[in-house]
Amino acid sequence: MKFPKEKKDYCKKCKKHNMHKVRQFKANTARTLAWGTRHNEAKYKSGYGGKSRFPATVKKQGKKPTFLLECTVCGAKHYFVVPKRVKKVEITKT
Repeated sequence: MKFPKEKKDYCKKCKKHNMHKVRQFKANTARTLAWGTRHNEAKYKSGYGGKSRFPATVKKQGKKPTFLLECTVCGAKHYFVVPKRVKKVEITKT
């Protein structure tokens, strides 16, 4: 899917439609000392290995892309999710 580098969208801070810079959102690495990470390691990665407890799951065809829009006037940022599953996302100049 091709997506433009700039998109006209509503800015909550300016309270009007402005041009926004578009970039694809990428999540940071998970915190190693967070409760969920420690719980997962204690439950699934302890002991001598043995049989894996994870059920076999079918991979989804693609993910719904999330974009981070930044207002060119005030610099406020907000997310924009495309409501379709996409295998590949390309940000173009147009």
